[in-house]
Amino acid sequence: MLRIKNVQHFNGNIEVNDSWNFPESKELLMHKIHAYPAKFPAFLTPKIVSYLKENRAQINSIGDIFCGCGTSALESKLLGIDYLGYDINPVATLIAKAKSNVYSTKKIKELYEEIIKECNNGKFLTPNKILFHERIRYWFNEDNIVKLYRLQKGIYNVCPDGKYRVLFLTAFSNILKACSKWLTKSIKPQVDPNKIPLDPYLAFKRQIRFIIEANEEIKCIQPKNSIIKVKTQNILNIKPRKNKVDLVITSPPYVTSYEYADLHQLSTLWLGFVDDYKELRKGTIGSEYAKAEHETFLINNETSQTIVKELFKVDKGKSKSVTKYFYDLDKTVDKTYSLLNENGYAAFVIGNTSYKGVYIDNAKVLIESFMNKGFKNIEVTKRKISSKILTPYRDKTGKFSNNKKGEKVYSHEFIIIAKKPSR
Repeated sequence: MLRIKNVQHFNGNIEVNDSWNFPESKELLMHKIHAYPAKFPAFLTPKIVSYLKENRAQINSIGDIFCGCGTSALESKLLGIDYLGYDINPVATLIAKAKSNVYSTKKIKELYEEIIKECNNGKFLTPNKILFHERIRYWFNEDNIVKLYRLQKGIYNVCPDGKYRVLFLTAFSNILKACSKWLTKSIKPQVDPNKIPLDPYLAFKRQIRFIIEANEEIKCIQPKNSIIKVKTQNILNIKPRKNKVDLVITSPPYVTSYEYADLHQLSTLWLGFVDDYKELRKGTIGSEYAKAEHETFLINNETSQTIVKELFKVDKGKSKSVTKYFYDLDKTVDKTYSLLNENGYAAFVIGNTSYKGVYIDNAKVLIESFMNKGFKNIEVTKRKISSKILTPYRDKTGKFSNNKKGEKVYSHEFIIIAKKPSR
């Protein structure tokens, strides 16, 4: 770890620390029960906790203000550390809740059989008698709409409200893209005219088998007792008072990245979280679709001001969205400070990128925000990004591309650790 004393002396050209690149053991199957873009590396949570404890830090509770699909939630449970996670995306928090529980395999099998019986008894209305959302008709053929509708109804009828319903809805959510016309591993919502969608009943059966295998693996580990809480809330709007933690470990949505609301639209629509999936764009930090109260933001951050000025020369629209991103990022640092106990730590994972030739030094912006908010003992290290679900390339116009000849968006990321001092 490199100790930062003056932000102006920091640049992203520090050497990669290989010890932070790869896990020592294979990732647990429970982390894979639902696909998720740019998923947080599972091994980083125990790695960061271990690093801090070696430096005599007391870590009895962990928070994640962008908890996503609950990678840090599951890892905290395995460590026996209490956990509090926030995310604005209800699909993400659904997955996070499913992953951070342990289940009875016998009960999973019994509930699955009951759900299939419900699907086959023919008592449900067929979709041609129901007004479906136009986007569902756009992505799914009629036969699959019927089967998915019956599966969903079966889950709600058979599973009481609680962790088993959450688990089965997560399984349902994960098969949606495979059962649709969605182009596999696409970096944006796109129809594949040649795709043959999977049969929902077959896809669901396979998914439940995988979940049972993942659950058995967790039970063999015998996770320790800890309190895991996951909340569907926008971190920018919360007012932390009582629920404070010793460590906030998180990875904010990356600047100029894809819209998560768009990528999760099938699950959002089927599960009825919102009438229009685009509504979820509004609260995402730095979203190009976010509505600002003012045209410009006062940014007390020299690094961000410099970057925005350079972006303005090549793309005025993008400079505006990046301004909003930096403004929101600064607010997350402020929220993190208020969420931490005294002598608590913040550990942020973030990557740098470039856009139309402008280098966007997110790590340096974040370090300056930490300093401005009063954090001390700021340390940083650099790791290589081994893989992402979505291909991280841009063409010359700045648009996402599958062409590896384009500019790589994120090849490395930084782990920045900072301490909240005692008063």
